[in-house]
Amino acid sequence: QAQLVESGGGLVQPGGSLTLSCAASGFTFSSYTMGWFRQAPGKDREFVAAIIWTANRYYGDSVTGRFTISRDNAKNTVTLQMNSLKPEDTAIYYCAGGLVSRTELSNPAHYEYWGQGTQVTVSS
Repeated sequence: QAQLVESGGGLVQPGGSLTLSCAASGFTFSSYTMGWFRQAPGKDREFVAAIIWTANRYYGDSVTGRFTISRDNAKNTVTLQMNSLKPEDTAIYYCAGGLVSRTELSNPAHYEYWGQGTQVTVSS
């Protein structure tokens, strides 16, 4: 059965960096679009970044220039490097996978598999 397991969350000061990782199993990882979403208390789930099977990358407006998504098809992992973190980046971050087209990347409803989430807190 398909499984996504995130790691790397934690507490970081504003301006700091953090790297999230997601290990995938149980599906053909290399064929899937992999994405990161986040959800803060009282808010909707927000698109952060996605990388499709061609390795083309897409980002939400609020993280462009600060976050970088990458994938390793040999290890079935996807990574989110987060730099210049701000307090408003505080949220639970979720890894997601699906057979998602480029026009549907930011819609969480189109992703088939989800991780359990990892907390990121940006605070001094």
